[in-house]
Amino acid sequence: MTTITFIGAGSAVFAKNLAGDILSRPALKDATIRLMDIDQKRLDESEMIIGKMAKSLGGHARIETYTDQRRSLEGTDFVVCCFQVGGYEPCTVTDFEVPKKFGLRQTIADTLGIGGIMRGLRTVPVLWSICEDLMEVAPKATILQYVNPMAINTWAIGAKFPEIRQVGLCHSVQGTAEELARDLDIPVGEIAYHCAGINHMAFYTRFEHRQPDGSFKDLYPALRQGYLEGRFPAHDGHSGRCPNKVRYEMLMRLGHFVTESSEHFAEYVPYFIKRDRPDLIEKFGIPLDEYPTRCIEQIERWGKQAKQYQEAETVEVKPSHEYASEIINSVVTGTPSVIYGNIPNKGYIPQLPAGCAVEVPTLVDHNGLQPSVVTDIPPQLIALMRTNVNVQDLTVQALLTENPEHIYHAAMLDPHTAAELDLQQIWDLTTELLSAHGEWLPAWARPEQRKSA
Repeated sequence: MTTITFIGAGSAVFAKNLAGDILSRPALKDATIRLMDIDQKRLDESEMIIGKMAKSLGGHARIETYTDQRRSLEGTDFVVCCFQVGGYEPCTVTDFEVPKKFGLRQTIADTLGIGGIMRGLRTVPVLWSICEDLMEVAPKATILQYVNPMAINTWAIGAKFPEIRQVGLCHSVQGTAEELARDLDIPVGEIAYHCAGINHMAFYTRFEHRQPDGSFKDLYPALRQGYLEGRFPAHDGHSGRCPNKVRYEMLMRLGHFVTESSEHFAEYVPYFIKRDRPDLIEKFGIPLDEYPTRCIEQIERWGKQAKQYQEAETVEVKPSHEYASEIINSVVTGTPSVIYGNIPNKGYIPQLPAGCAVEVPTLVDHNGLQPSVVTDIPPQLIALMRTNVNVQDLTVQALLTENPEHIYHAAMLDPHTAAELDLQQIWDLTTELLSAHGEWLPAWARPEQRKSA
């Protein structure tokens, strides 16, 4: 019987969605679901919710809970990582508030930039500890990694534990395809696309409409024309904002559409968030401090939802568009599928450095994950990706060598940080963040530890 371990199962909403997808698959409805978290209260909530979902689906899934990571991994087949080291408080708050003192504003701060660097320093050691345990108790298990900063994490795992089977997973590729299909008023099932790049900076090399005669029509002219005429992007029905202006603007400049959201992408480049240009923030609808806002809203919403789930006899299962269940189902049954996965680069994108995390079409079946080689990415897109890869590389090098100087080098080369701050400000900001995070970071990265050494 298939065993799937969730590390960070206290991330109840995400664990609920992924577990619901898994248990909805006929081949997986009787799987063993192991839930592991260090927060007993959140773990109990997840056990209650997923147990009620399993009951709703009529299967005979076995739900187990653990606070001991190693025990939860013994003999497992798949490991779903969905944790956040340091949580919203204190670590996310620190990642936003300290840079503000230096005039550096962010939107999400979990992938790149000074916030992404800090999150990588907190997160990779935990992922490495999971890999260490797996090598001892379940060496053939596959890690399905949903933790940001995705690219830094994937690169770091591949560099230190090349034997580990892993894939970093994100919903930006399929999610953006659905958004563009809505803009174009075309059913998403009629859209055909191909994309590749790095996580949160992959681009559609083709985006087409399947025709009744079997041919394909290029949709890029329609996307460009719609933006020029002001019809795209469509307004968000909830906020009333036009959330995709940054990405459409980049389409006009680069010729291709990026797969990650505008609020993310705005902080990966030096063009949109500038403290002396509030007009740009207004023009492109950039939501500064977006991630803390979401965290607060989600915490409030979860308090109400948890009570509702507690009182309910069963829990409704709604399918998500995450890849985890598709991968597990394909490996278990042999039924092939194609997903977009983040994998250490072994020539899959020859224009990018070996070992860096690349996001490419990946075949999955009984043989596991089989990434495609992509050679047709235009040079301007590769050049932009490299500006982000440089930051990822130096963060990974800092972790591998335990050389804190590389943390500062990574911050120096970050496009957004360098566009806003001078060298001394970058140095001072990095030092203050490292001090503020304290014990959430490995000892070698803490300024006070280095002074006393």
